[in-house]
Amino acid sequence: MSYLLGIDISTTGNKALLVSTDPAAAGKVVGVAASENPISTPKPLWSEQDPTDWWTGIQAAIRQVLSETGISGEQVIGIGLTGQMHGLVLLDENGEVLRPSILWNDQRTGPQCEWITEQVGLENLLAWTGSPALTGFTAPKVIWVRENEPDIYARAAQILLPKDYVRFKLTGDYATDMAGASGMTLLDLTRRDWSTEMLKALDIPAKWLPPTHEGTEVTGTISKEAAEVTGLKAGTPVVGGGGDQSAGAVGVGAVRAGVVGLVLGTSGVVFAPTAEPLVEKQGRLQAHCHAVPGRWHFMGVG
Repeated sequence: MSYLLGIDISTTGNKALLVSTDPAAAGKVVGVAASENPISTPKPLWSEQDPTDWWTGIQAAIRQVLSETGISGEQVIGIGLTGQMHGLVLLDENGEVLRPSILWNDQRTGPQCEWITEQVGLENLLAWTGSPALTGFTAPKVIWVRENEPDIYARAAQILLPKDYVRFKLTGDYATDMAGASGMTLLDLTRRDWSTEMLKALDIPAKWLPPTHEGTEVTGTISKEAAEVTGLKAGTPVVGGGGDQSAGAVGVGAVRAGVVGLVLGTSGVVFAPTAEPLVEKQGRLQAHCHAVPGRWHFMGVG
């Protein structure tokens, strides 16, 4: 018997879920385990988490789900990642965390969003990235750190999203998926890669950003070190996966135009897939790459 492992680094917790690949029970969930994530609000409008808590928590969840189901790491043949979008993880040249992650629901970056819009122009923002500069997105957070924590910014060498920090700890490789990267205000919606225009306009080094992958592509394999602390097998492939909304849309079948997903949870989201990179000209909807290759989507968030 073989299984797939799904990993979710959400705002409130870390989840590990095992799914059967047996033809007679393909897609059946056979086990799930979770650990909680503490959230820090040191100032009004701030929302932060320590990335090391995600790594410690998901280690425990993986070990627990393997133990409770009696499934060995040898039986896990592939791993997919999803998680909270937009959060900023800054690492130094040695891969060490420089400061707590600024989360998607953090609202401190209003002035930085205004500056980005003035610097780039709303029309260019929408044409290049598909969305306006919003306080939840990643690029304004980078600018905030540059303006308010210059000593930390000077030591920065890598920008990651929350789930991609866990990917790094699992594989030793830097990588991200198209769906997650779309929510950073730095990805070219049409080309499905980093926007050279945005990086130049915001003066963010391209070398700080990880390689981009489609959700179905292998981004690395479980390292020997990660195998020792999780119980997984070294060499097991880890695929791109997707940001939480795109991954959820795949789960409910919202992968083609005409099928709309609705989520009512920590945030309310209407998710509408498209077959091409469309943009809402007034920026009232976010446009992102889907976790499915060759697909995009509109997203309304409240």
